[in-house]
Amino acid sequence: MQYLAEGLRLPTNGLDYAILAIYFAVVLGIGFAARRSVKTSLDFFLSGRSLPAWVTGLAFVAANLGATEILGMAATGAQYGVAVVHWYWIGAIPAMVFLGLVMMPFYYGSKVRSVPEFLLQRFDKSAHLLSSVLFAFASILIAGVNLYALSIVVEALLGWPQWVSIVVAGFFVLAYITIGGLSSAIYNEVLQFFVILAALIPLTLLGLKRVGGWDGLTDSLTKQHGDNFLSAWGGTGIGDANPLGANWLTIVLGLGFVLSFGYWTTNFAEVQRALSAKNLSAAKRTPLIAAFPKIFIVFIVMIPGLVAAVLVPKIGTAGSDLTYNDAIPLLMQELLPNGVLGIAVTGLLAAFMAGMAANVSSFNTVFTADIWAKYVVKGREDTYYLKFGRLITAIGVVASIGTAFLAASFSNIMGYLQTLFSFFNVPMFVVFIIGMFWKRASMKSGVWGLVAGTSAAMINYFVIYKQGVIDIPSDQGANFVSAIVGFVAGALVMVLVTLFTAPKPEAELAGLVYGTTSPGMQEPPEEGDSAWYRRPALLGWGAIVLAAACYIPYSF
Repeated sequence: MQYLAEGLRLPTNGLDYAILAIYFAVVLGIGFAARRSVKTSLDFFLSGRSLPAWVTGLAFVAANLGATEILGMAATGAQYGVAVVHWYWIGAIPAMVFLGLVMMPFYYGSKVRSVPEFLLQRFDKSAHLLSSVLFAFASILIAGVNLYALSIVVEALLGWPQWVSIVVAGFFVLAYITIGGLSSAIYNEVLQFFVILAALIPLTLLGLKRVGGWDGLTDSLTKQHGDNFLSAWGGTGIGDANPLGANWLTIVLGLGFVLSFGYWTTNFAEVQRALSAKNLSAAKRTPLIAAFPKIFIVFIVMIPGLVAAVLVPKIGTAGSDLTYNDAIPLLMQELLPNGVLGIAVTGLLAAFMAGMAANVSSFNTVFTADIWAKYVVKGREDTYYLKFGRLITAIGVVASIGTAFLAASFSNIMGYLQTLFSFFNVPMFVVFIIGMFWKRASMKSGVWGLVAGTSAAMINYFVIYKQGVIDIPSDQGANFVSAIVGFVAGALVMVLVTLFTAPKPEAELAGLVYGTTSPGMQEPPEEGDSAWYRRPALLGWGAIVLAAACYIPYSF
């Protein structure tokens, strides 16, 4: 990711800094308030499974709405146009519905503390340990991306040195997670969700007003870039050239199925929010509640990118000193008065902190519960693991500061994130989906599916794509292909290994394979103990969201 243009320094004043200071004070206050409820390790890592669905639902979407997404998707809108909607309506909503309706009963009913722990119950220790290590490593890498992105924005907008931005943000995230655990992170994410909206909605409305409304925006973009720029599917026929470097097949399979389902259904940074819900019904509703705002968030990140493409027609080209990543800061500088500007800067910082906090809180849970307590120091009292959880949180933040500088070596942070997802989330997804729906899948097939999927995705990206063995037009297109290759390789290896190794005893599969039920999934009728397909209201939620997600793209 290139540094933001030096000319984008914002004209902030005392009012803007006062708003920023108030926000940081509230963040720490929430951490201290949440501390009173942290008495056990379950309280620290999963909020004691006590939170209502509306809180976990908003935290679920806020954990994903990091500033890397805000800056990155606005940049994608400026570069590729309306095609950015694929990352929301194709690459998010269907998978969120699937998570809520199909997978949450397995996660929540089995009473696991983490996603890798489910693999321990379904497969064996080798699959559990490998998935735990891979997930912990990926969490630190992704947290580092958020820190790095924050540092370059703050340096350009406010003039703070990069290292100061990284350390300050890392300190505040460390403080409120260490003090209040997951409850602190989740309640701060709810706050951050509304702060982010307060920053982006005025930017979107004022941007549209500057370019003459929606009609003025579309007329200008059509003249500059042609009709396909305002079409989600234009130019995506197989064999057609388009800026994304992807056709409809790789978009639907690579992004819409493999990457999307791999991220939303197995990424513990998201699933952890649902696991903290107060009962099974609330856990199921968490991703469905989050899906509603997710449908519309695309507009407040895409439209600023489109507006920037009109205001600066040469943005991102060789003839301009502005990159596509400058779209949001450019509009902040051009359109926002002091006071509102302070809210916008606070919104960006809130988004970065939400993304980083989600990954740090999931890292400390996986490392403590799945690695340390299971394989290093076993059988200690609960207070020991609570203290260790706080310690490993600090270590995770320090490690994230290191990986922030690793992220600096990549020219596009959104492409970097998609690459990480194809390496780590996709192989885990194929193991989960086969394990959940195929009783015969053997215990050893889990670990070998993970190894094969991760290896195949890396070989496709670093050898086949980077070495030019096959000509793939762009990094995004290569990520879609890597995801498909990783999924297929993991599935094939799981099937082959299963044919030659012993299955898990059927008595041990209760509640772990679709169609079976464990005692942990039983709740009073009002708490939602029925299967999802017997719950008309719950099914209706999912159907409405999925129908909207499938219909909206055809309006463009």
